[in-house]
Amino acid sequence: MRTEGTQRQSQSQGRLGAAVEPPRRPVAGAYDEMLAPDGSVRPVYRPIVDALAALSRPEREARFGAAEQYLREAGVYYRAGEDGGARQWPLAFPPFVIDPTEWRGLEAALRQRATYLERLLADLYGERALVREGILPGRLLGRNPEFLRPLARQALRGNPLIRFIAVDLARGPDGVWRVLGDRAQAPSGAGFALENRVATSRALPDLARQLHVRRLAGFFARFRETLEGLNDQDGARVGLLTPGPFNETYFEHAYLARYLGFHLLEGGDLVVQGDRAKLRTVDGLRPVGVLWRRLDADYADPLELFSQSRIGTPGLLRAVRAGHLELVNALGSGILETPAFAAFEDALATRLVGEPLALRSVETLWCGDAASRARAAVEPGWTLGSAFPGQMLEPAVARLPASGDADHLVARRSPPLSCVPVEADGAMDGQPVTLRVFLARSGEGWDVMPGGFARAAHRGEATPAIGAGGRSMDVWIPGDEPDAPITLLSSGREFRRRLPGSLPARAADNLFWLGRSAERIEVAVRLWRAALERRGEERETAVDAARRALLKRSGVRDDDPLAGLHRAARSAFDIASRIRDRFSPDAWRVLAEVVELLDEARRRKDPADHPALAGRLLTRLAGFSGLVEENMYQFSGWRFLQCGRRIERGEATATATADFLAAGGEGVFEALLEFTDSRLTYRRRFSVELHAETVLDLCLLDPLNPRSVAYQVAAARRAMADLPGTHAGESLDLAARRIARLHVRLETAVPAEITPAFLTRVARDLRDISDLLSERYFAVAPQGSIERFGSE
Repeated sequence: MRTEGTQRQSQSQGRLGAAVEPPRRPVAGAYDEMLAPDGSVRPVYRPIVDALAALSRPEREARFGAAEQYLREAGVYYRAGEDGGARQWPLAFPPFVIDPTEWRGLEAALRQRATYLERLLADLYGERALVREGILPGRLLGRNPEFLRPLARQALRGNPLIRFIAVDLARGPDGVWRVLGDRAQAPSGAGFALENRVATSRALPDLARQLHVRRLAGFFARFRETLEGLNDQDGARVGLLTPGPFNETYFEHAYLARYLGFHLLEGGDLVVQGDRAKLRTVDGLRPVGVLWRRLDADYADPLELFSQSRIGTPGLLRAVRAGHLELVNALGSGILETPAFAAFEDALATRLVGEPLALRSVETLWCGDAASRARAAVEPGWTLGSAFPGQMLEPAVARLPASGDADHLVARRSPPLSCVPVEADGAMDGQPVTLRVFLARSGEGWDVMPGGFARAAHRGEATPAIGAGGRSMDVWIPGDEPDAPITLLSSGREFRRRLPGSLPARAADNLFWLGRSAERIEVAVRLWRAALERRGEERETAVDAARRALLKRSGVRDDDPLAGLHRAARSAFDIASRIRDRFSPDAWRVLAEVVELLDEARRRKDPADHPALAGRLLTRLAGFSGLVEENMYQFSGWRFLQCGRRIERGEATATATADFLAAGGEGVFEALLEFTDSRLTYRRRFSVELHAETVLDLCLLDPLNPRSVAYQVAAARRAMADLPGTHAGESLDLAARRIARLHVRLETAVPAEITPAFLTRVARDLRDISDLLSERYFAVAPQGSIERFGSE
C-alpha cells in the first residue's frame, strides 16, 4: 500500500531532478516546508533544489564534508547521553529556508510576544495584579519553583527583567506557526546558530550569495552594545556566567564570550564585597557590572537560593538588589517557561498588550481547573505534562488522577510537526523540524535574529532533540539585496592594538596546572618506556629499582601500568576541558588522542603493543607542547602555563637524578640521558663514552639544553618576571626571590657539586615556588586585592 509520502515522491520525481532524491514524508498530514500540496517545489526552495540537482553526488558530499571538517577543526561540540561525553556537533543539509514575506509577519508576531512576556514577568515580580484580578490562578505562582521570593519585588525598579529570550516554534498541518515553549531562563542555541551559519556558508557559498541570505552579526552587535550600555560602573566588566565545562552547551558559552568580547566566568570567579560583585583576577579584584547569565537561577547564590549549589556566588542577590549588578536575564525569569501559563494566554495577552497574540501557544489545558480536567479526560489527543518548568513526569503518574489535586498537570494537544528536507546517503528525506528564534531587547525595543536555530529529527525518528539523535540546521532568510558586512570589531577610528584584559584567577590556576599535568604524564611515559626497554634483562640493577620506585610514586603500577597512565592523562584532559577556549583546537585534539590511545590499549590488553604505544604517546605529548608554544597568544595565560611546565619538568628531573645517583651502580648516566631525552645531544657534543661530569652538566646545568634543570629554572624566571603585578625595579616578592636564588645557584654550580642532597634541595625549592605562586595568584582573594579594593 502506498503512503501519502510515497505518492508525493512519485509525483515530484521529475521536478526535483535525478541528482537529488525527493523527500519522503514520515508523518502523514504534516505540513511540508519544501513541497506544496500539489507536489511542486515551493518557490523559496527552488534555488536550493536546482543548485543541489546541478551537483553530482561526490560534489555534494565534498561540500558537506568541508562543513563537517570546519566543525571538527573549530572544536564545536555538545554534551549528551548518560556519560555526558563530548559529541561532535551534528549539522544537517540543506539549510531550512523561510520565505522573506512570511518572515516579516513572523518577526512582528515575535516582537508582540516578547512584549507580552516582558510585561507578564514585570507583573509577577511587581504588583501581581494578574493574580489579584483572578486572571491567573495564584496557585501557579505560589507553588511554582521558579518564583523566587527573595526577589519578589524586583520589577518595581522599572528596568526590564528579560533582555534575551528564545521562542520554540513548530508549524502545523494548516501552515500556521505555533509556540511550543518560551525560553527565558538561559536560552541556548544562539552560538550554535552562528557556527551553523559559518559551516553552511562554506558548503554553499555561491548559493548564500545568490539568495542574499540575511546576516546574523548585526543582531549580536546590537545586543553587545545594549549590554555595554548597561555597564555604568567605571572599569567594570561584562561577563558571561556559565555553569562550567560539564554543562551540555559549554562550547557555546565559551564561543559567545569570545565572539562578543566578554569575560567567560564561573560562579567561583566572582566574590561579593559589601554589595558589589568583583571578579577575581591575577591582578586583584575587578568590578563586574553586567552578567549574561547562562546559569539556572537556583544555583546562582547558595546563601539565598539553593544552599547545596557549588557553582554559584555567595551574596550575588545582595549585589542585584542593591542595583550594582545587572543580570541578563534576571533571576526568576525562568517562571515564563511555565507550561500552565499557556492555558490562560488569551486573557493574559488581552490584559497586558490589549489584543490577542498573533503567535499563540499550542492548545493547553491546566488540570487544576475541574472543567479543563474533565475535558482532557474525555477528549482524545491530549498528552499530560508538568504544569511547572523543568519537571518531568514519571510514567506512573503521567495520567489524570480520578480526584484530588491536579495543579501540577497540564494537558497539551500538539499538531504533527512540519517536515524539512534533510540530505542523507544521497537522498533527501522529509524529517520533523522545530525552530528556535532568538530575540534581544535594546533601548528601541525587541530585535529578532534573522533566522534561528532549527532541529530536525534523526532519520525515521519523530523527536528533533539533539540529545536524542536529532541534527541542527542553519536557517536562511533570503533578502532582496545583500546585507552590508558587519564586524564586531570597533570601526570608525584609528586601529590600536590592545592587550587582553585581566586574566581570571581560575583560568590562570587551570593553565598553570595544565602545564604541570602535561609534563607529569610525559615524565611517567618516559619512565615507563625505559622500564619496557629493560624488560627481559637477566637481573635488575639499582637504577632499575629506582626507576620502578619513581613510576610507582607517579601512580603507574607494575601490574597495571596503563591504568596509572590513563589517570594521569585524564587529569590533564579534565583540566584542559575547563579552559578549552584558551588554546587551539589542535592542541585540544592532541590531548584527546592521548586519552583515546590509552583507552584503546586498555581494551586490547596486549603487552606486546606497549613499546610502540609509549612512542606514540610521547610523539603526541611533544606535539601538544609545540602547539601550545607556537599557537597560543603569549600573554598572561601562556606565562602561567609555562611556569607550570617548567617547574614540573625541573622538579621531576631533579628528583629522578637524585634517586639515580643515590642508587648508584651500573647504568646511572645512561638512565639520566634517557630520562632527559639527551642521548643524541650528548653523542654529538662528547664521546660515546659516558663521563659523570659531562652527563651531569648537560642534563642539569647546561643553560642551552631545553631538558636541563637550569634551562627550566631560567625559563620559569623569565615567565614569572612578566606576570601581573611584577615591575622592574620594585622589591621582589617571595616567589621571585626564590627563583632568582635558585637560578644563581644553578648558574654558578659545577658538576662536582651535584649530589642527591643538592638535587633534593632544588626540587624542594621548585615545589615551594609553585606554592608561592598559587598563594599570590590563585587564592580565593589573591594577594593585593584586599589592600587595593578594601575601602570600596
